[in-house]
Amino acid sequence: MARRFSGDHSPPQPDAPETRRNSWRGKRRTRAGGRVNVLFLVPLPLVFRAFVQEPLGLLLTLVALGLLLLAAWLTREGILAQEAYEARKIARRPALPRKILGSVLTGAGLALAVLADGGGALNASIFALLGAVLHAFAFGPDPLRDKGMEGIDTFQQDRVARAVEEAEKHLAAMSDAIRRAGDRRLEARVEQFQETAREMFRTVEEDPRDLTAARRYLGVYLLGARDATAKFADLFARTGDSQARADYEALLDDLEANFSSRTRALLLDNKTDMDVEIEVLRERLAREGVTMRNL
Repeated sequence: MARRFSGDHSPPQPDAPETRRNSWRGKRRTRAGGRVNVLFLVPLPLVFRAFVQEPLGLLLTLVALGLLLLAAWLTREGILAQEAYEARKIARRPALPRKILGSVLTGAGLALAVLADGGGALNASIFALLGAVLHAFAFGPDPLRDKGMEGIDTFQQDRVARAVEEAEKHLAAMSDAIRRAGDRRLEARVEQFQETAREMFRTVEEDPRDLTAARRYLGVYLLGARDATAKFADLFARTGDSQARADYEALLDDLEANFSSRTRALLLDNKTDMDVEIEVLRERLAREGVTMRNL
């Protein structure tokens, strides 16, 4: 029977399907690209036009350029905020309506560009209106209402938001650190663990009562994972130590298993709470002489 041989110079073998998840599972292509990137490029010709004008025209053109670039940046950040909003079942609306502000600033930038070129107030107003409307039509408005917040304790939700924000900082630090190792497979492995961690984040966000049970995972464990990743990346970048790599991957396996187990436990607790509520309701209805058959 043929056997598969491997060694230091052999290509990496595919991970077993039962121990590795698809790193693309649940991911969606971001909308913060394509048309948004064009918004950064379109105003750039104003740089060349500005320095062939008189001082007032120079000032107005540069201000118009700044407004248009700021509008592009706000639009991109607004799209990213909307994607984060849509990814959650329970979410607050963005505090700053970035895409709406982007539409307003786009109109203002176009108006100043027209005025700098000698156009009248009427022409500037027409370009401002067209620019703002077309921008709003192309990118849409920001989410303007909270989602799934009915019956949610806002104080507890704020505590969860702060804990998740801190945990996301640890994950971002892990991503920055593992890039220093210069190994794309390790980067993908870290991303896989991060997806598992974010499943716990979403579970806690949906039921803030789970925060107490998950706090160690969102804090201590992720902090340790961040520090271990930084130390490993520096060591591996210098030495390429295969044993260190194996130990680090084993650590990620253990962390992922623990996070998955805790997330399943949290979901089971939530189901138990629901079953208790249903049973209590049935008992109350029975005392009132109401049964499912009567209904």
